Amino acid sequence: MLQRTLIGLIRSHETTGEKAKDPLLKTRYYKMSKDQAWDEVINMFKKLNGYKLLHEVRNVGEIVLEKRTITGRTQDITVTLFGINPLKTAIDIYSASRGSLGDLGSNYRTILDIFKHIDKKLAAYKTND
Repeated sequence: MLQRTLIGLIRSHETTGEKAKDPLLKTRYYKMSKDQAWDEVINMFKKLNGYKLLHEVRNVGEIVLEKRTITGRTQDITVTLFGINPLKTAIDIYSASRGSLGDLGSNYRTILDIFKHIDKKLAAYKTND
């Protein structure tokens, strides 16, 4: 966690992906169609405290959210769903803080929080490949 805070002194964004060095930031996969995953994730965000759903583009698989941090800064978050095949969906998240200073790791924590909620909601469909 200390390393994340040190990186966060200068960096004000965080992202997940296939090649992420941190295993917690790796792309998540679910055994379900993109449409099914989309409905579940959108419904989850509509009920999730602390996140404001700004924009959703179903055909592109993009969900844009906003979150206020404890320090009052605003984070812009993009959750992207990719249909790998008719029965498999991947989810990646990008989170960035507005302003010029680093985020002290808050974008990292936000991504882990979102993944925790998605993993819980889609637990029956989670796959490790």
